Amino acid sequence: MSKDLEKGITASGTGFHGVRWNILGQTYFPKAVCDSTFAFEANSEPGQFVPVHIHPTQDEFILVQEGELELKLDGVWVKAMAGDLIRMPRGIPHGYFNKSDKPVRALFWVSPAGMLEQLFIKLDNLTDVGEAVRISAEHEVDFLPPDAND
Repeated sequence: MSKDLEKGITASGTGFHGVRWNILGQTYFPKAVCDSTFAFEANSEPGQFVPVHIHPTQDEFILVQEGELELKLDGVWVKAMAGDLIRMPRGIPHGYFNKSDKPVRALFWVSPAGMLEQLFIKLDNLTDVGEAVRISAEHEVDFLPPDAND
């Protein structure tokens, strides 16, 4: 079944249709959901991160809104500051890390949407990291071994 983009505004600090997810301690708010794209806000406290992974079927972008992110992008460490846009083409390994002492707020989006919304629904309030990795692989997000984060 096809999902078209709904017109409208998703207010700051809220999720599309009031949805909010807790994904391994980070707060995610979906902002726009349709077949062609999926956008969400992520709020990361100091020390939080998403390990290096690959989206084989999606391009991903991050617009850092507050704070700074360190990223491992295709094996290279880079830093993105508020206002910076990160581009991660499909198939490129990437992970993001809040190594600062301040929270980070960023807008993420993937194109096409693929199964990412369904993945986040399944990951909501899940605490078992191994199970999260297994479920992610079923939704076209492939995590690399832990040494990829070094």
